[in-house]
Amino acid sequence: MQDIYSRQIEYLRIAVTDRCNLRCTYCMPAEGLPLKSHAEILSLEEIFQIVKAVVPLGIDKIRLTGGEPLVRLGLVDLVKQIRTIPEIKDISLTTNGILLSEFAESLKNAGLNRVNISLDTLDKAKFRQITRLGDIAKVHQGIEAALKAGLEPVKLNVVVIKGVNDGEILDFIELTRNKPLHVRFIELMPIGESDAKALASYLPAEEIKQLVQKKYNLTAVTRVMGSGPAKYYKIDGFKGTVGFIGAISAHFCHNCNRLRLTADGKLRPCLQKSLEYDLLTPLRQGVSQEELRKIVAKAIRHKPKEHDMEVNGWGKQKRGMSQIGG
Repeated sequence: MQDIYSRQIEYLRIAVTDRCNLRCTYCMPAEGLPLKSHAEILSLEEIFQIVKAVVPLGIDKIRLTGGEPLVRLGLVDLVKQIRTIPEIKDISLTTNGILLSEFAESLKNAGLNRVNISLDTLDKAKFRQITRLGDIAKVHQGIEAALKAGLEPVKLNVVVIKGVNDGEILDFIELTRNKPLHVRFIELMPIGESDAKALASYLPAEEIKQLVQKKYNLTAVTRVMGSGPAKYYKIDGFKGTVGFIGAISAHFCHNCNRLRLTADGKLRPCLQKSLEYDLLTPLRQGVSQEELRKIVAKAIRHKPKEHDMEVNGWGKQKRGMSQIGG
């Protein structure tokens, strides 16, 4: 199904939980955010019912997010269920990697195709500072487990923050030398907790690329598997790739092909806009799959043309990024 701007909508990002085992400084306050009760959250069976409902509209790519999706009990079973739908071409996961070593193999066996791991620093002390709770050794274990399990590609998402981790950009590049890792440098976005300082603390993707090019010769390559907006490059002799995502300086809304489903069952056509469509209530009222599809189709028709974070930041939204689905 296309929206009114002729964008083909084929990708659903599902937040399976609003809970997270980290408290990253740009994402949420140290004390965390108010959590939904168990009754307010979509059950795994309800998520599966929604996935089945949207497939006839052309949705064939599913990404599971959070919060931190690996803290959701039964996630492996959900992946296994979604994999039974023939039309679904791709199932992926975004995780902070802390628990990935425990689940990588079983997720692969259940039908997960690939994984994105958020990692903003390679320094142990700085990782603890950014995440407040994290042990970077567990993330490295998760990366190795994902590679061993055959989750492919393994992408590392690096949010570049001026004065915090911008001195580590070349260190991240070196991770792609001997391992098939795909490092993506992402501009810091005003996603709630970082709203006040994001536009002053972010480095434009083009500046990051120019810094990399001072040491490495980059050759543009076709997109690595996935539906994301990164522009990818190869370095001669390196096994992996490097990508740049300009969410602020060169946003890619004209190519946006996604919808987001929050953990409490709200469908969002745009990350930054507060427009939401309730799927949980009608689902629990017993509406048919066809009625659910009509709601989703309406959301697609009302998908905004573009965000305006570069001007208005996060706006007046009540939800932070972790409450929507990263």
